[in-house]
Amino acid sequence: MTTLSARLTRPIAWRGLIADCVLAAMLFGPLAAPFLQGWGLLVPRTVSGIIYTMGSFVCPQPAAGLPLYNGNIMAVCMRCYGTVLGLLLTRLWYAYDAGAGRAWLPRYGLRALPLFTLMIFTYAAEFFGQVVGLWRFDNLVVTLAGLVTGAGLGLMFHPFLQAGANQPFVAART
Repeated sequence: MTTLSARLTRPIAWRGLIADCVLAAMLFGPLAAPFLQGWGLLVPRTVSGIIYTMGSFVCPQPAAGLPLYNGNIMAVCMRCYGTVLGLLLTRLWYAYDAGAGRAWLPRYGLRALPLFTLMIFTYAAEFFGQVVGLWRFDNLVVTLAGLVTGAGLGLMFHPFLQAGANQPFVAART
């Protein structure tokens, strides 16, 4: 008796795979930079220099990073890292429910825009308040502001990035 077996494969969702790789780099890069810098060898120090340079381009206060190893600080401040953590949490949530939940903002169309705007401008409002002297830099506060911003970005953009090749994401019409 001959048994036929069919190989079941899913098409690779390249957008989602690339987005996950970028998220992993944003998550581990700022944490790895101080350890690579402290290692002392040429190649790890060069890699950490690249990470610190990238951090200085995206972070408004890279000097406010947490000291992690031997006096070397993270490549970004906790506000920026909080944003990455918010993106990570929403990515894990999307992996859990595949965008079927009610919290994903694109399903509400333009009606979600005020909430999205409020969430992403938490970062800017907190930074503005610090710059004009309303309050001092506090790692807990800036991390929470970044977390809200990252959650807003994730709730809006993960459904677009993670929609599979066989199931394109369709937003609600308003």
